[in-house]
Amino acid sequence: MFITFEGIEGSGKTTQADRLVRRLLGLGVDVVRTLEPGGTRLGRQVRRILLDARNRDLLPLCELLLYEADRAQHVEEVIRPALDRGQWVVCDRFYDATTVYQGYARGLDKAFIRFLNEHVCAGIAPDLTFLHDCPVETGLARALRRNQRTPHNGQDRFERERIVFHEAVRKGYLELAEGEPGRFVVIDAERDEAEIEAEIFARIRPHLPGQGT
Repeated sequence: MFITFEGIEGSGKTTQADRLVRRLLGLGVDVVRTLEPGGTRLGRQVRRILLDARNRDLLPLCELLLYEADRAQHVEEVIRPALDRGQWVVCDRFYDATTVYQGYARGLDKAFIRFLNEHVCAGIAPDLTFLHDCPVETGLARALRRNQRTPHNGQDRFERERIVFHEAVRKGYLELAEGEPGRFVVIDAERDEAEIEAEIFARIRPHLPGQGT
């Protein structure tokens, strides 16, 4: 079972990915928790480049190719082996993020992005994607509070983007969800964390061993 969490900055997806993993582990599910970018040793080096606020001159095409390079390593080093072993994989962002951030928001050709994703992933696709949706202002305010609480060492390049950029990301995500209702579950991310966790687990429960679908 391959589960991904998506959403704008500050939407709470990382918190809920962590909560789900803890719950699955408590039930004895063999699960791998990972993320993009940065799910491998090489990927962590790429992540530092991509999130460094000093890299304001990073070209959109360069940004896209760095994400795809990270994903290529991630799929072959972490995700595919885990799935082949029968483990569950919970991933904080995957190729949908590239489609919306570099396609909808940066304006790069979506067909080209789809081509890259298909070749890099080579048949690997999420079974279920939880899209945490909230107004941009809400997400950015949360992200700012998080960055004030936790040292981020300037790794906040995307939080510094203009509002119009984040609005395009949100719109892109919602369009993707509308196009794939069988895979996406849109979560109202303005609610209480415990309530969101309960909704996510209710969607996961039928897929647990012995539960049927």
